[in-house]
Amino acid sequence: MKKNVRESTVQITKQTAESLSFILNVGVDTSDFISSDQNIQRAALQLKDKPSYEQNRDSQYIKTLLNNYVYSNSFVKIVYVLKEEGSGWGSGTFSEARLKKIRLSDQEWVKEVKRKDGELVWQGLQYDYFSGGGVSTDLILPIGRVLKDFDTLSNIGLVQVHLDGRSILNTIEELKLGKTGKFFVVDREGRIMIDSNLDMINKKVKNSDLYNHIVGNDSIEFEFAAKGVPYYGVKQPLSNGWMLVGTVPIHEISGQLDSLQSWILFSSVVFSLLAIAIGLFIAGRVTKPVRQLTRTMLHVQQGNFNVRADVNSSDEIGFLSKKFNEMLNEIVNLIQQVESEQNEKHHAELRAVVHRVHPHFLYNTLSTLRWLIDSKQNERASLVLSALTHLLEANMGKSGNIITIGEELDIIRKYLVILELRYEKTFNLEIDIEPETEILLIPRMLLQPLVENAIFHGIVPKNTDGQISIRIHSDDDYIEFIIRDNGLGIRDDKLKELNDPKIAVEKGNIGIGLRHIFDTLRLYYAQHWEWTISNGQERGTTVRILLKKLDIPTKKLGEQEE
Repeated sequence: MKKNVRESTVQITKQTAESLSFILNVGVDTSDFISSDQNIQRAALQLKDKPSYEQNRDSQYIKTLLNNYVYSNSFVKIVYVLKEEGSGWGSGTFSEARLKKIRLSDQEWVKEVKRKDGELVWQGLQYDYFSGGGVSTDLILPIGRVLKDFDTLSNIGLVQVHLDGRSILNTIEELKLGKTGKFFVVDREGRIMIDSNLDMINKKVKNSDLYNHIVGNDSIEFEFAAKGVPYYGVKQPLSNGWMLVGTVPIHEISGQLDSLQSWILFSSVVFSLLAIAIGLFIAGRVTKPVRQLTRTMLHVQQGNFNVRADVNSSDEIGFLSKKFNEMLNEIVNLIQQVESEQNEKHHAELRAVVHRVHPHFLYNTLSTLRWLIDSKQNERASLVLSALTHLLEANMGKSGNIITIGEELDIIRKYLVILELRYEKTFNLEIDIEPETEILLIPRMLLQPLVENAIFHGIVPKNTDGQISIRIHSDDDYIEFIIRDNGLGIRDDKLKELNDPKIAVEKGNIGIGLRHIFDTLRLYYAQHWEWTISNGQERGTTVRILLKKLDIPTKKLGEQEE
């Protein structure tokens, strides 16, 4: 706003400068017309051989012409055509008697006019001393020049046009700059030529800072200080080379803006508080159902699908809440359907795993029976068949696919009986199990394939008796199984493959027993298991399995599958 005020001040100053320039140009045109009139030149020459009646006619013509100039233009106050010896003509109340009292050749403006030899000479605002109307009260702005003979270019007189000083002052005084600001006009040397205080006329601007800005600075806006008070200044050139200058204390043009700024700030605060109060009231009514719906959505995001949006309204939020509840019902139905399908799929995969390992186990056992029968070792075959019967009875118990660690170890013991009869070797089983660990639940046949692999691939190829140890450790959340044998061990390249069972399964480089264990861990324990296989320092193989404990629902799941 301050910028706009200053721009407005500059614009007004430009318009005023144009108005003053127009008035000054009127004086210039009037002076040009008079100087170029041949009848005035002839009258000014006053040839001695001219009859007196022609002289009277010329004098009357000049007076009429001068009066016409004055009457036709409101800005021209009076016009004079003077002879240096003290005679002349003038419009209006021109007094030749007053003219004779003044010695023109001693006047400064006359000397300046003669020195400039035809150029215009401007004087400051003053009173007209040639008027015959009594006390000099006509405020004028004089423009002077010499009157020349066009034939010889010699000086034959003086032309002086007096512009209406009161009109000029009114044009300036109509401009308002704050309360005490004002406009005045200076010439090229910084002398004051037009000012409401006539005592300042023809005097240079006193303030040196202001003077430098007027004379030595081309900027149309400036700031200066006077008696410690900061001022704002603006200037515009006039057509005759003078400068219109306006000055005002800065606080007078910015003070109202500061007050307006304070009022606007206060009003803004009041209206803002009022708007906030109304907004909060309206927003409360509008956003309350939105917040309710948002809270319901947050509960759903956290996994609670039993909540429902309780928004009873007929607007868009109510419609959205209704549709949201319908969507939740659909989601719950879909979740139940997906869970059912996933359970069925999971059960199918578990059954496939169990059905895959059982034939493998039976195949190995029946192969042993066939070998014994072919070898006519019927007594031993009978012992194997009896052991197999007890083993199948344990394997097909009513506990389902989830059994205790104790049950799994019992299966291993029965299976070792069969293997010892087949190979006529002794396989010592060393079990180190912490108290109360036997009752923990694990999937059926989780450890038996490891014992079977240890005998078939590690101990039997050595053709010696073997040693197998099973160590089981339990803490609050996990169970650790470590199965060791004293067999041949595993090749390093094969060992690297088996420690990444997922890749080994994809490449088909894993046996049925280990594939069964991998699928069992993947299906029952998701990501909560670890598997490492390594060779011992004196060969042999060590398998470490770390499992998260199964909970009761898993036990029940196994029972349902059975």
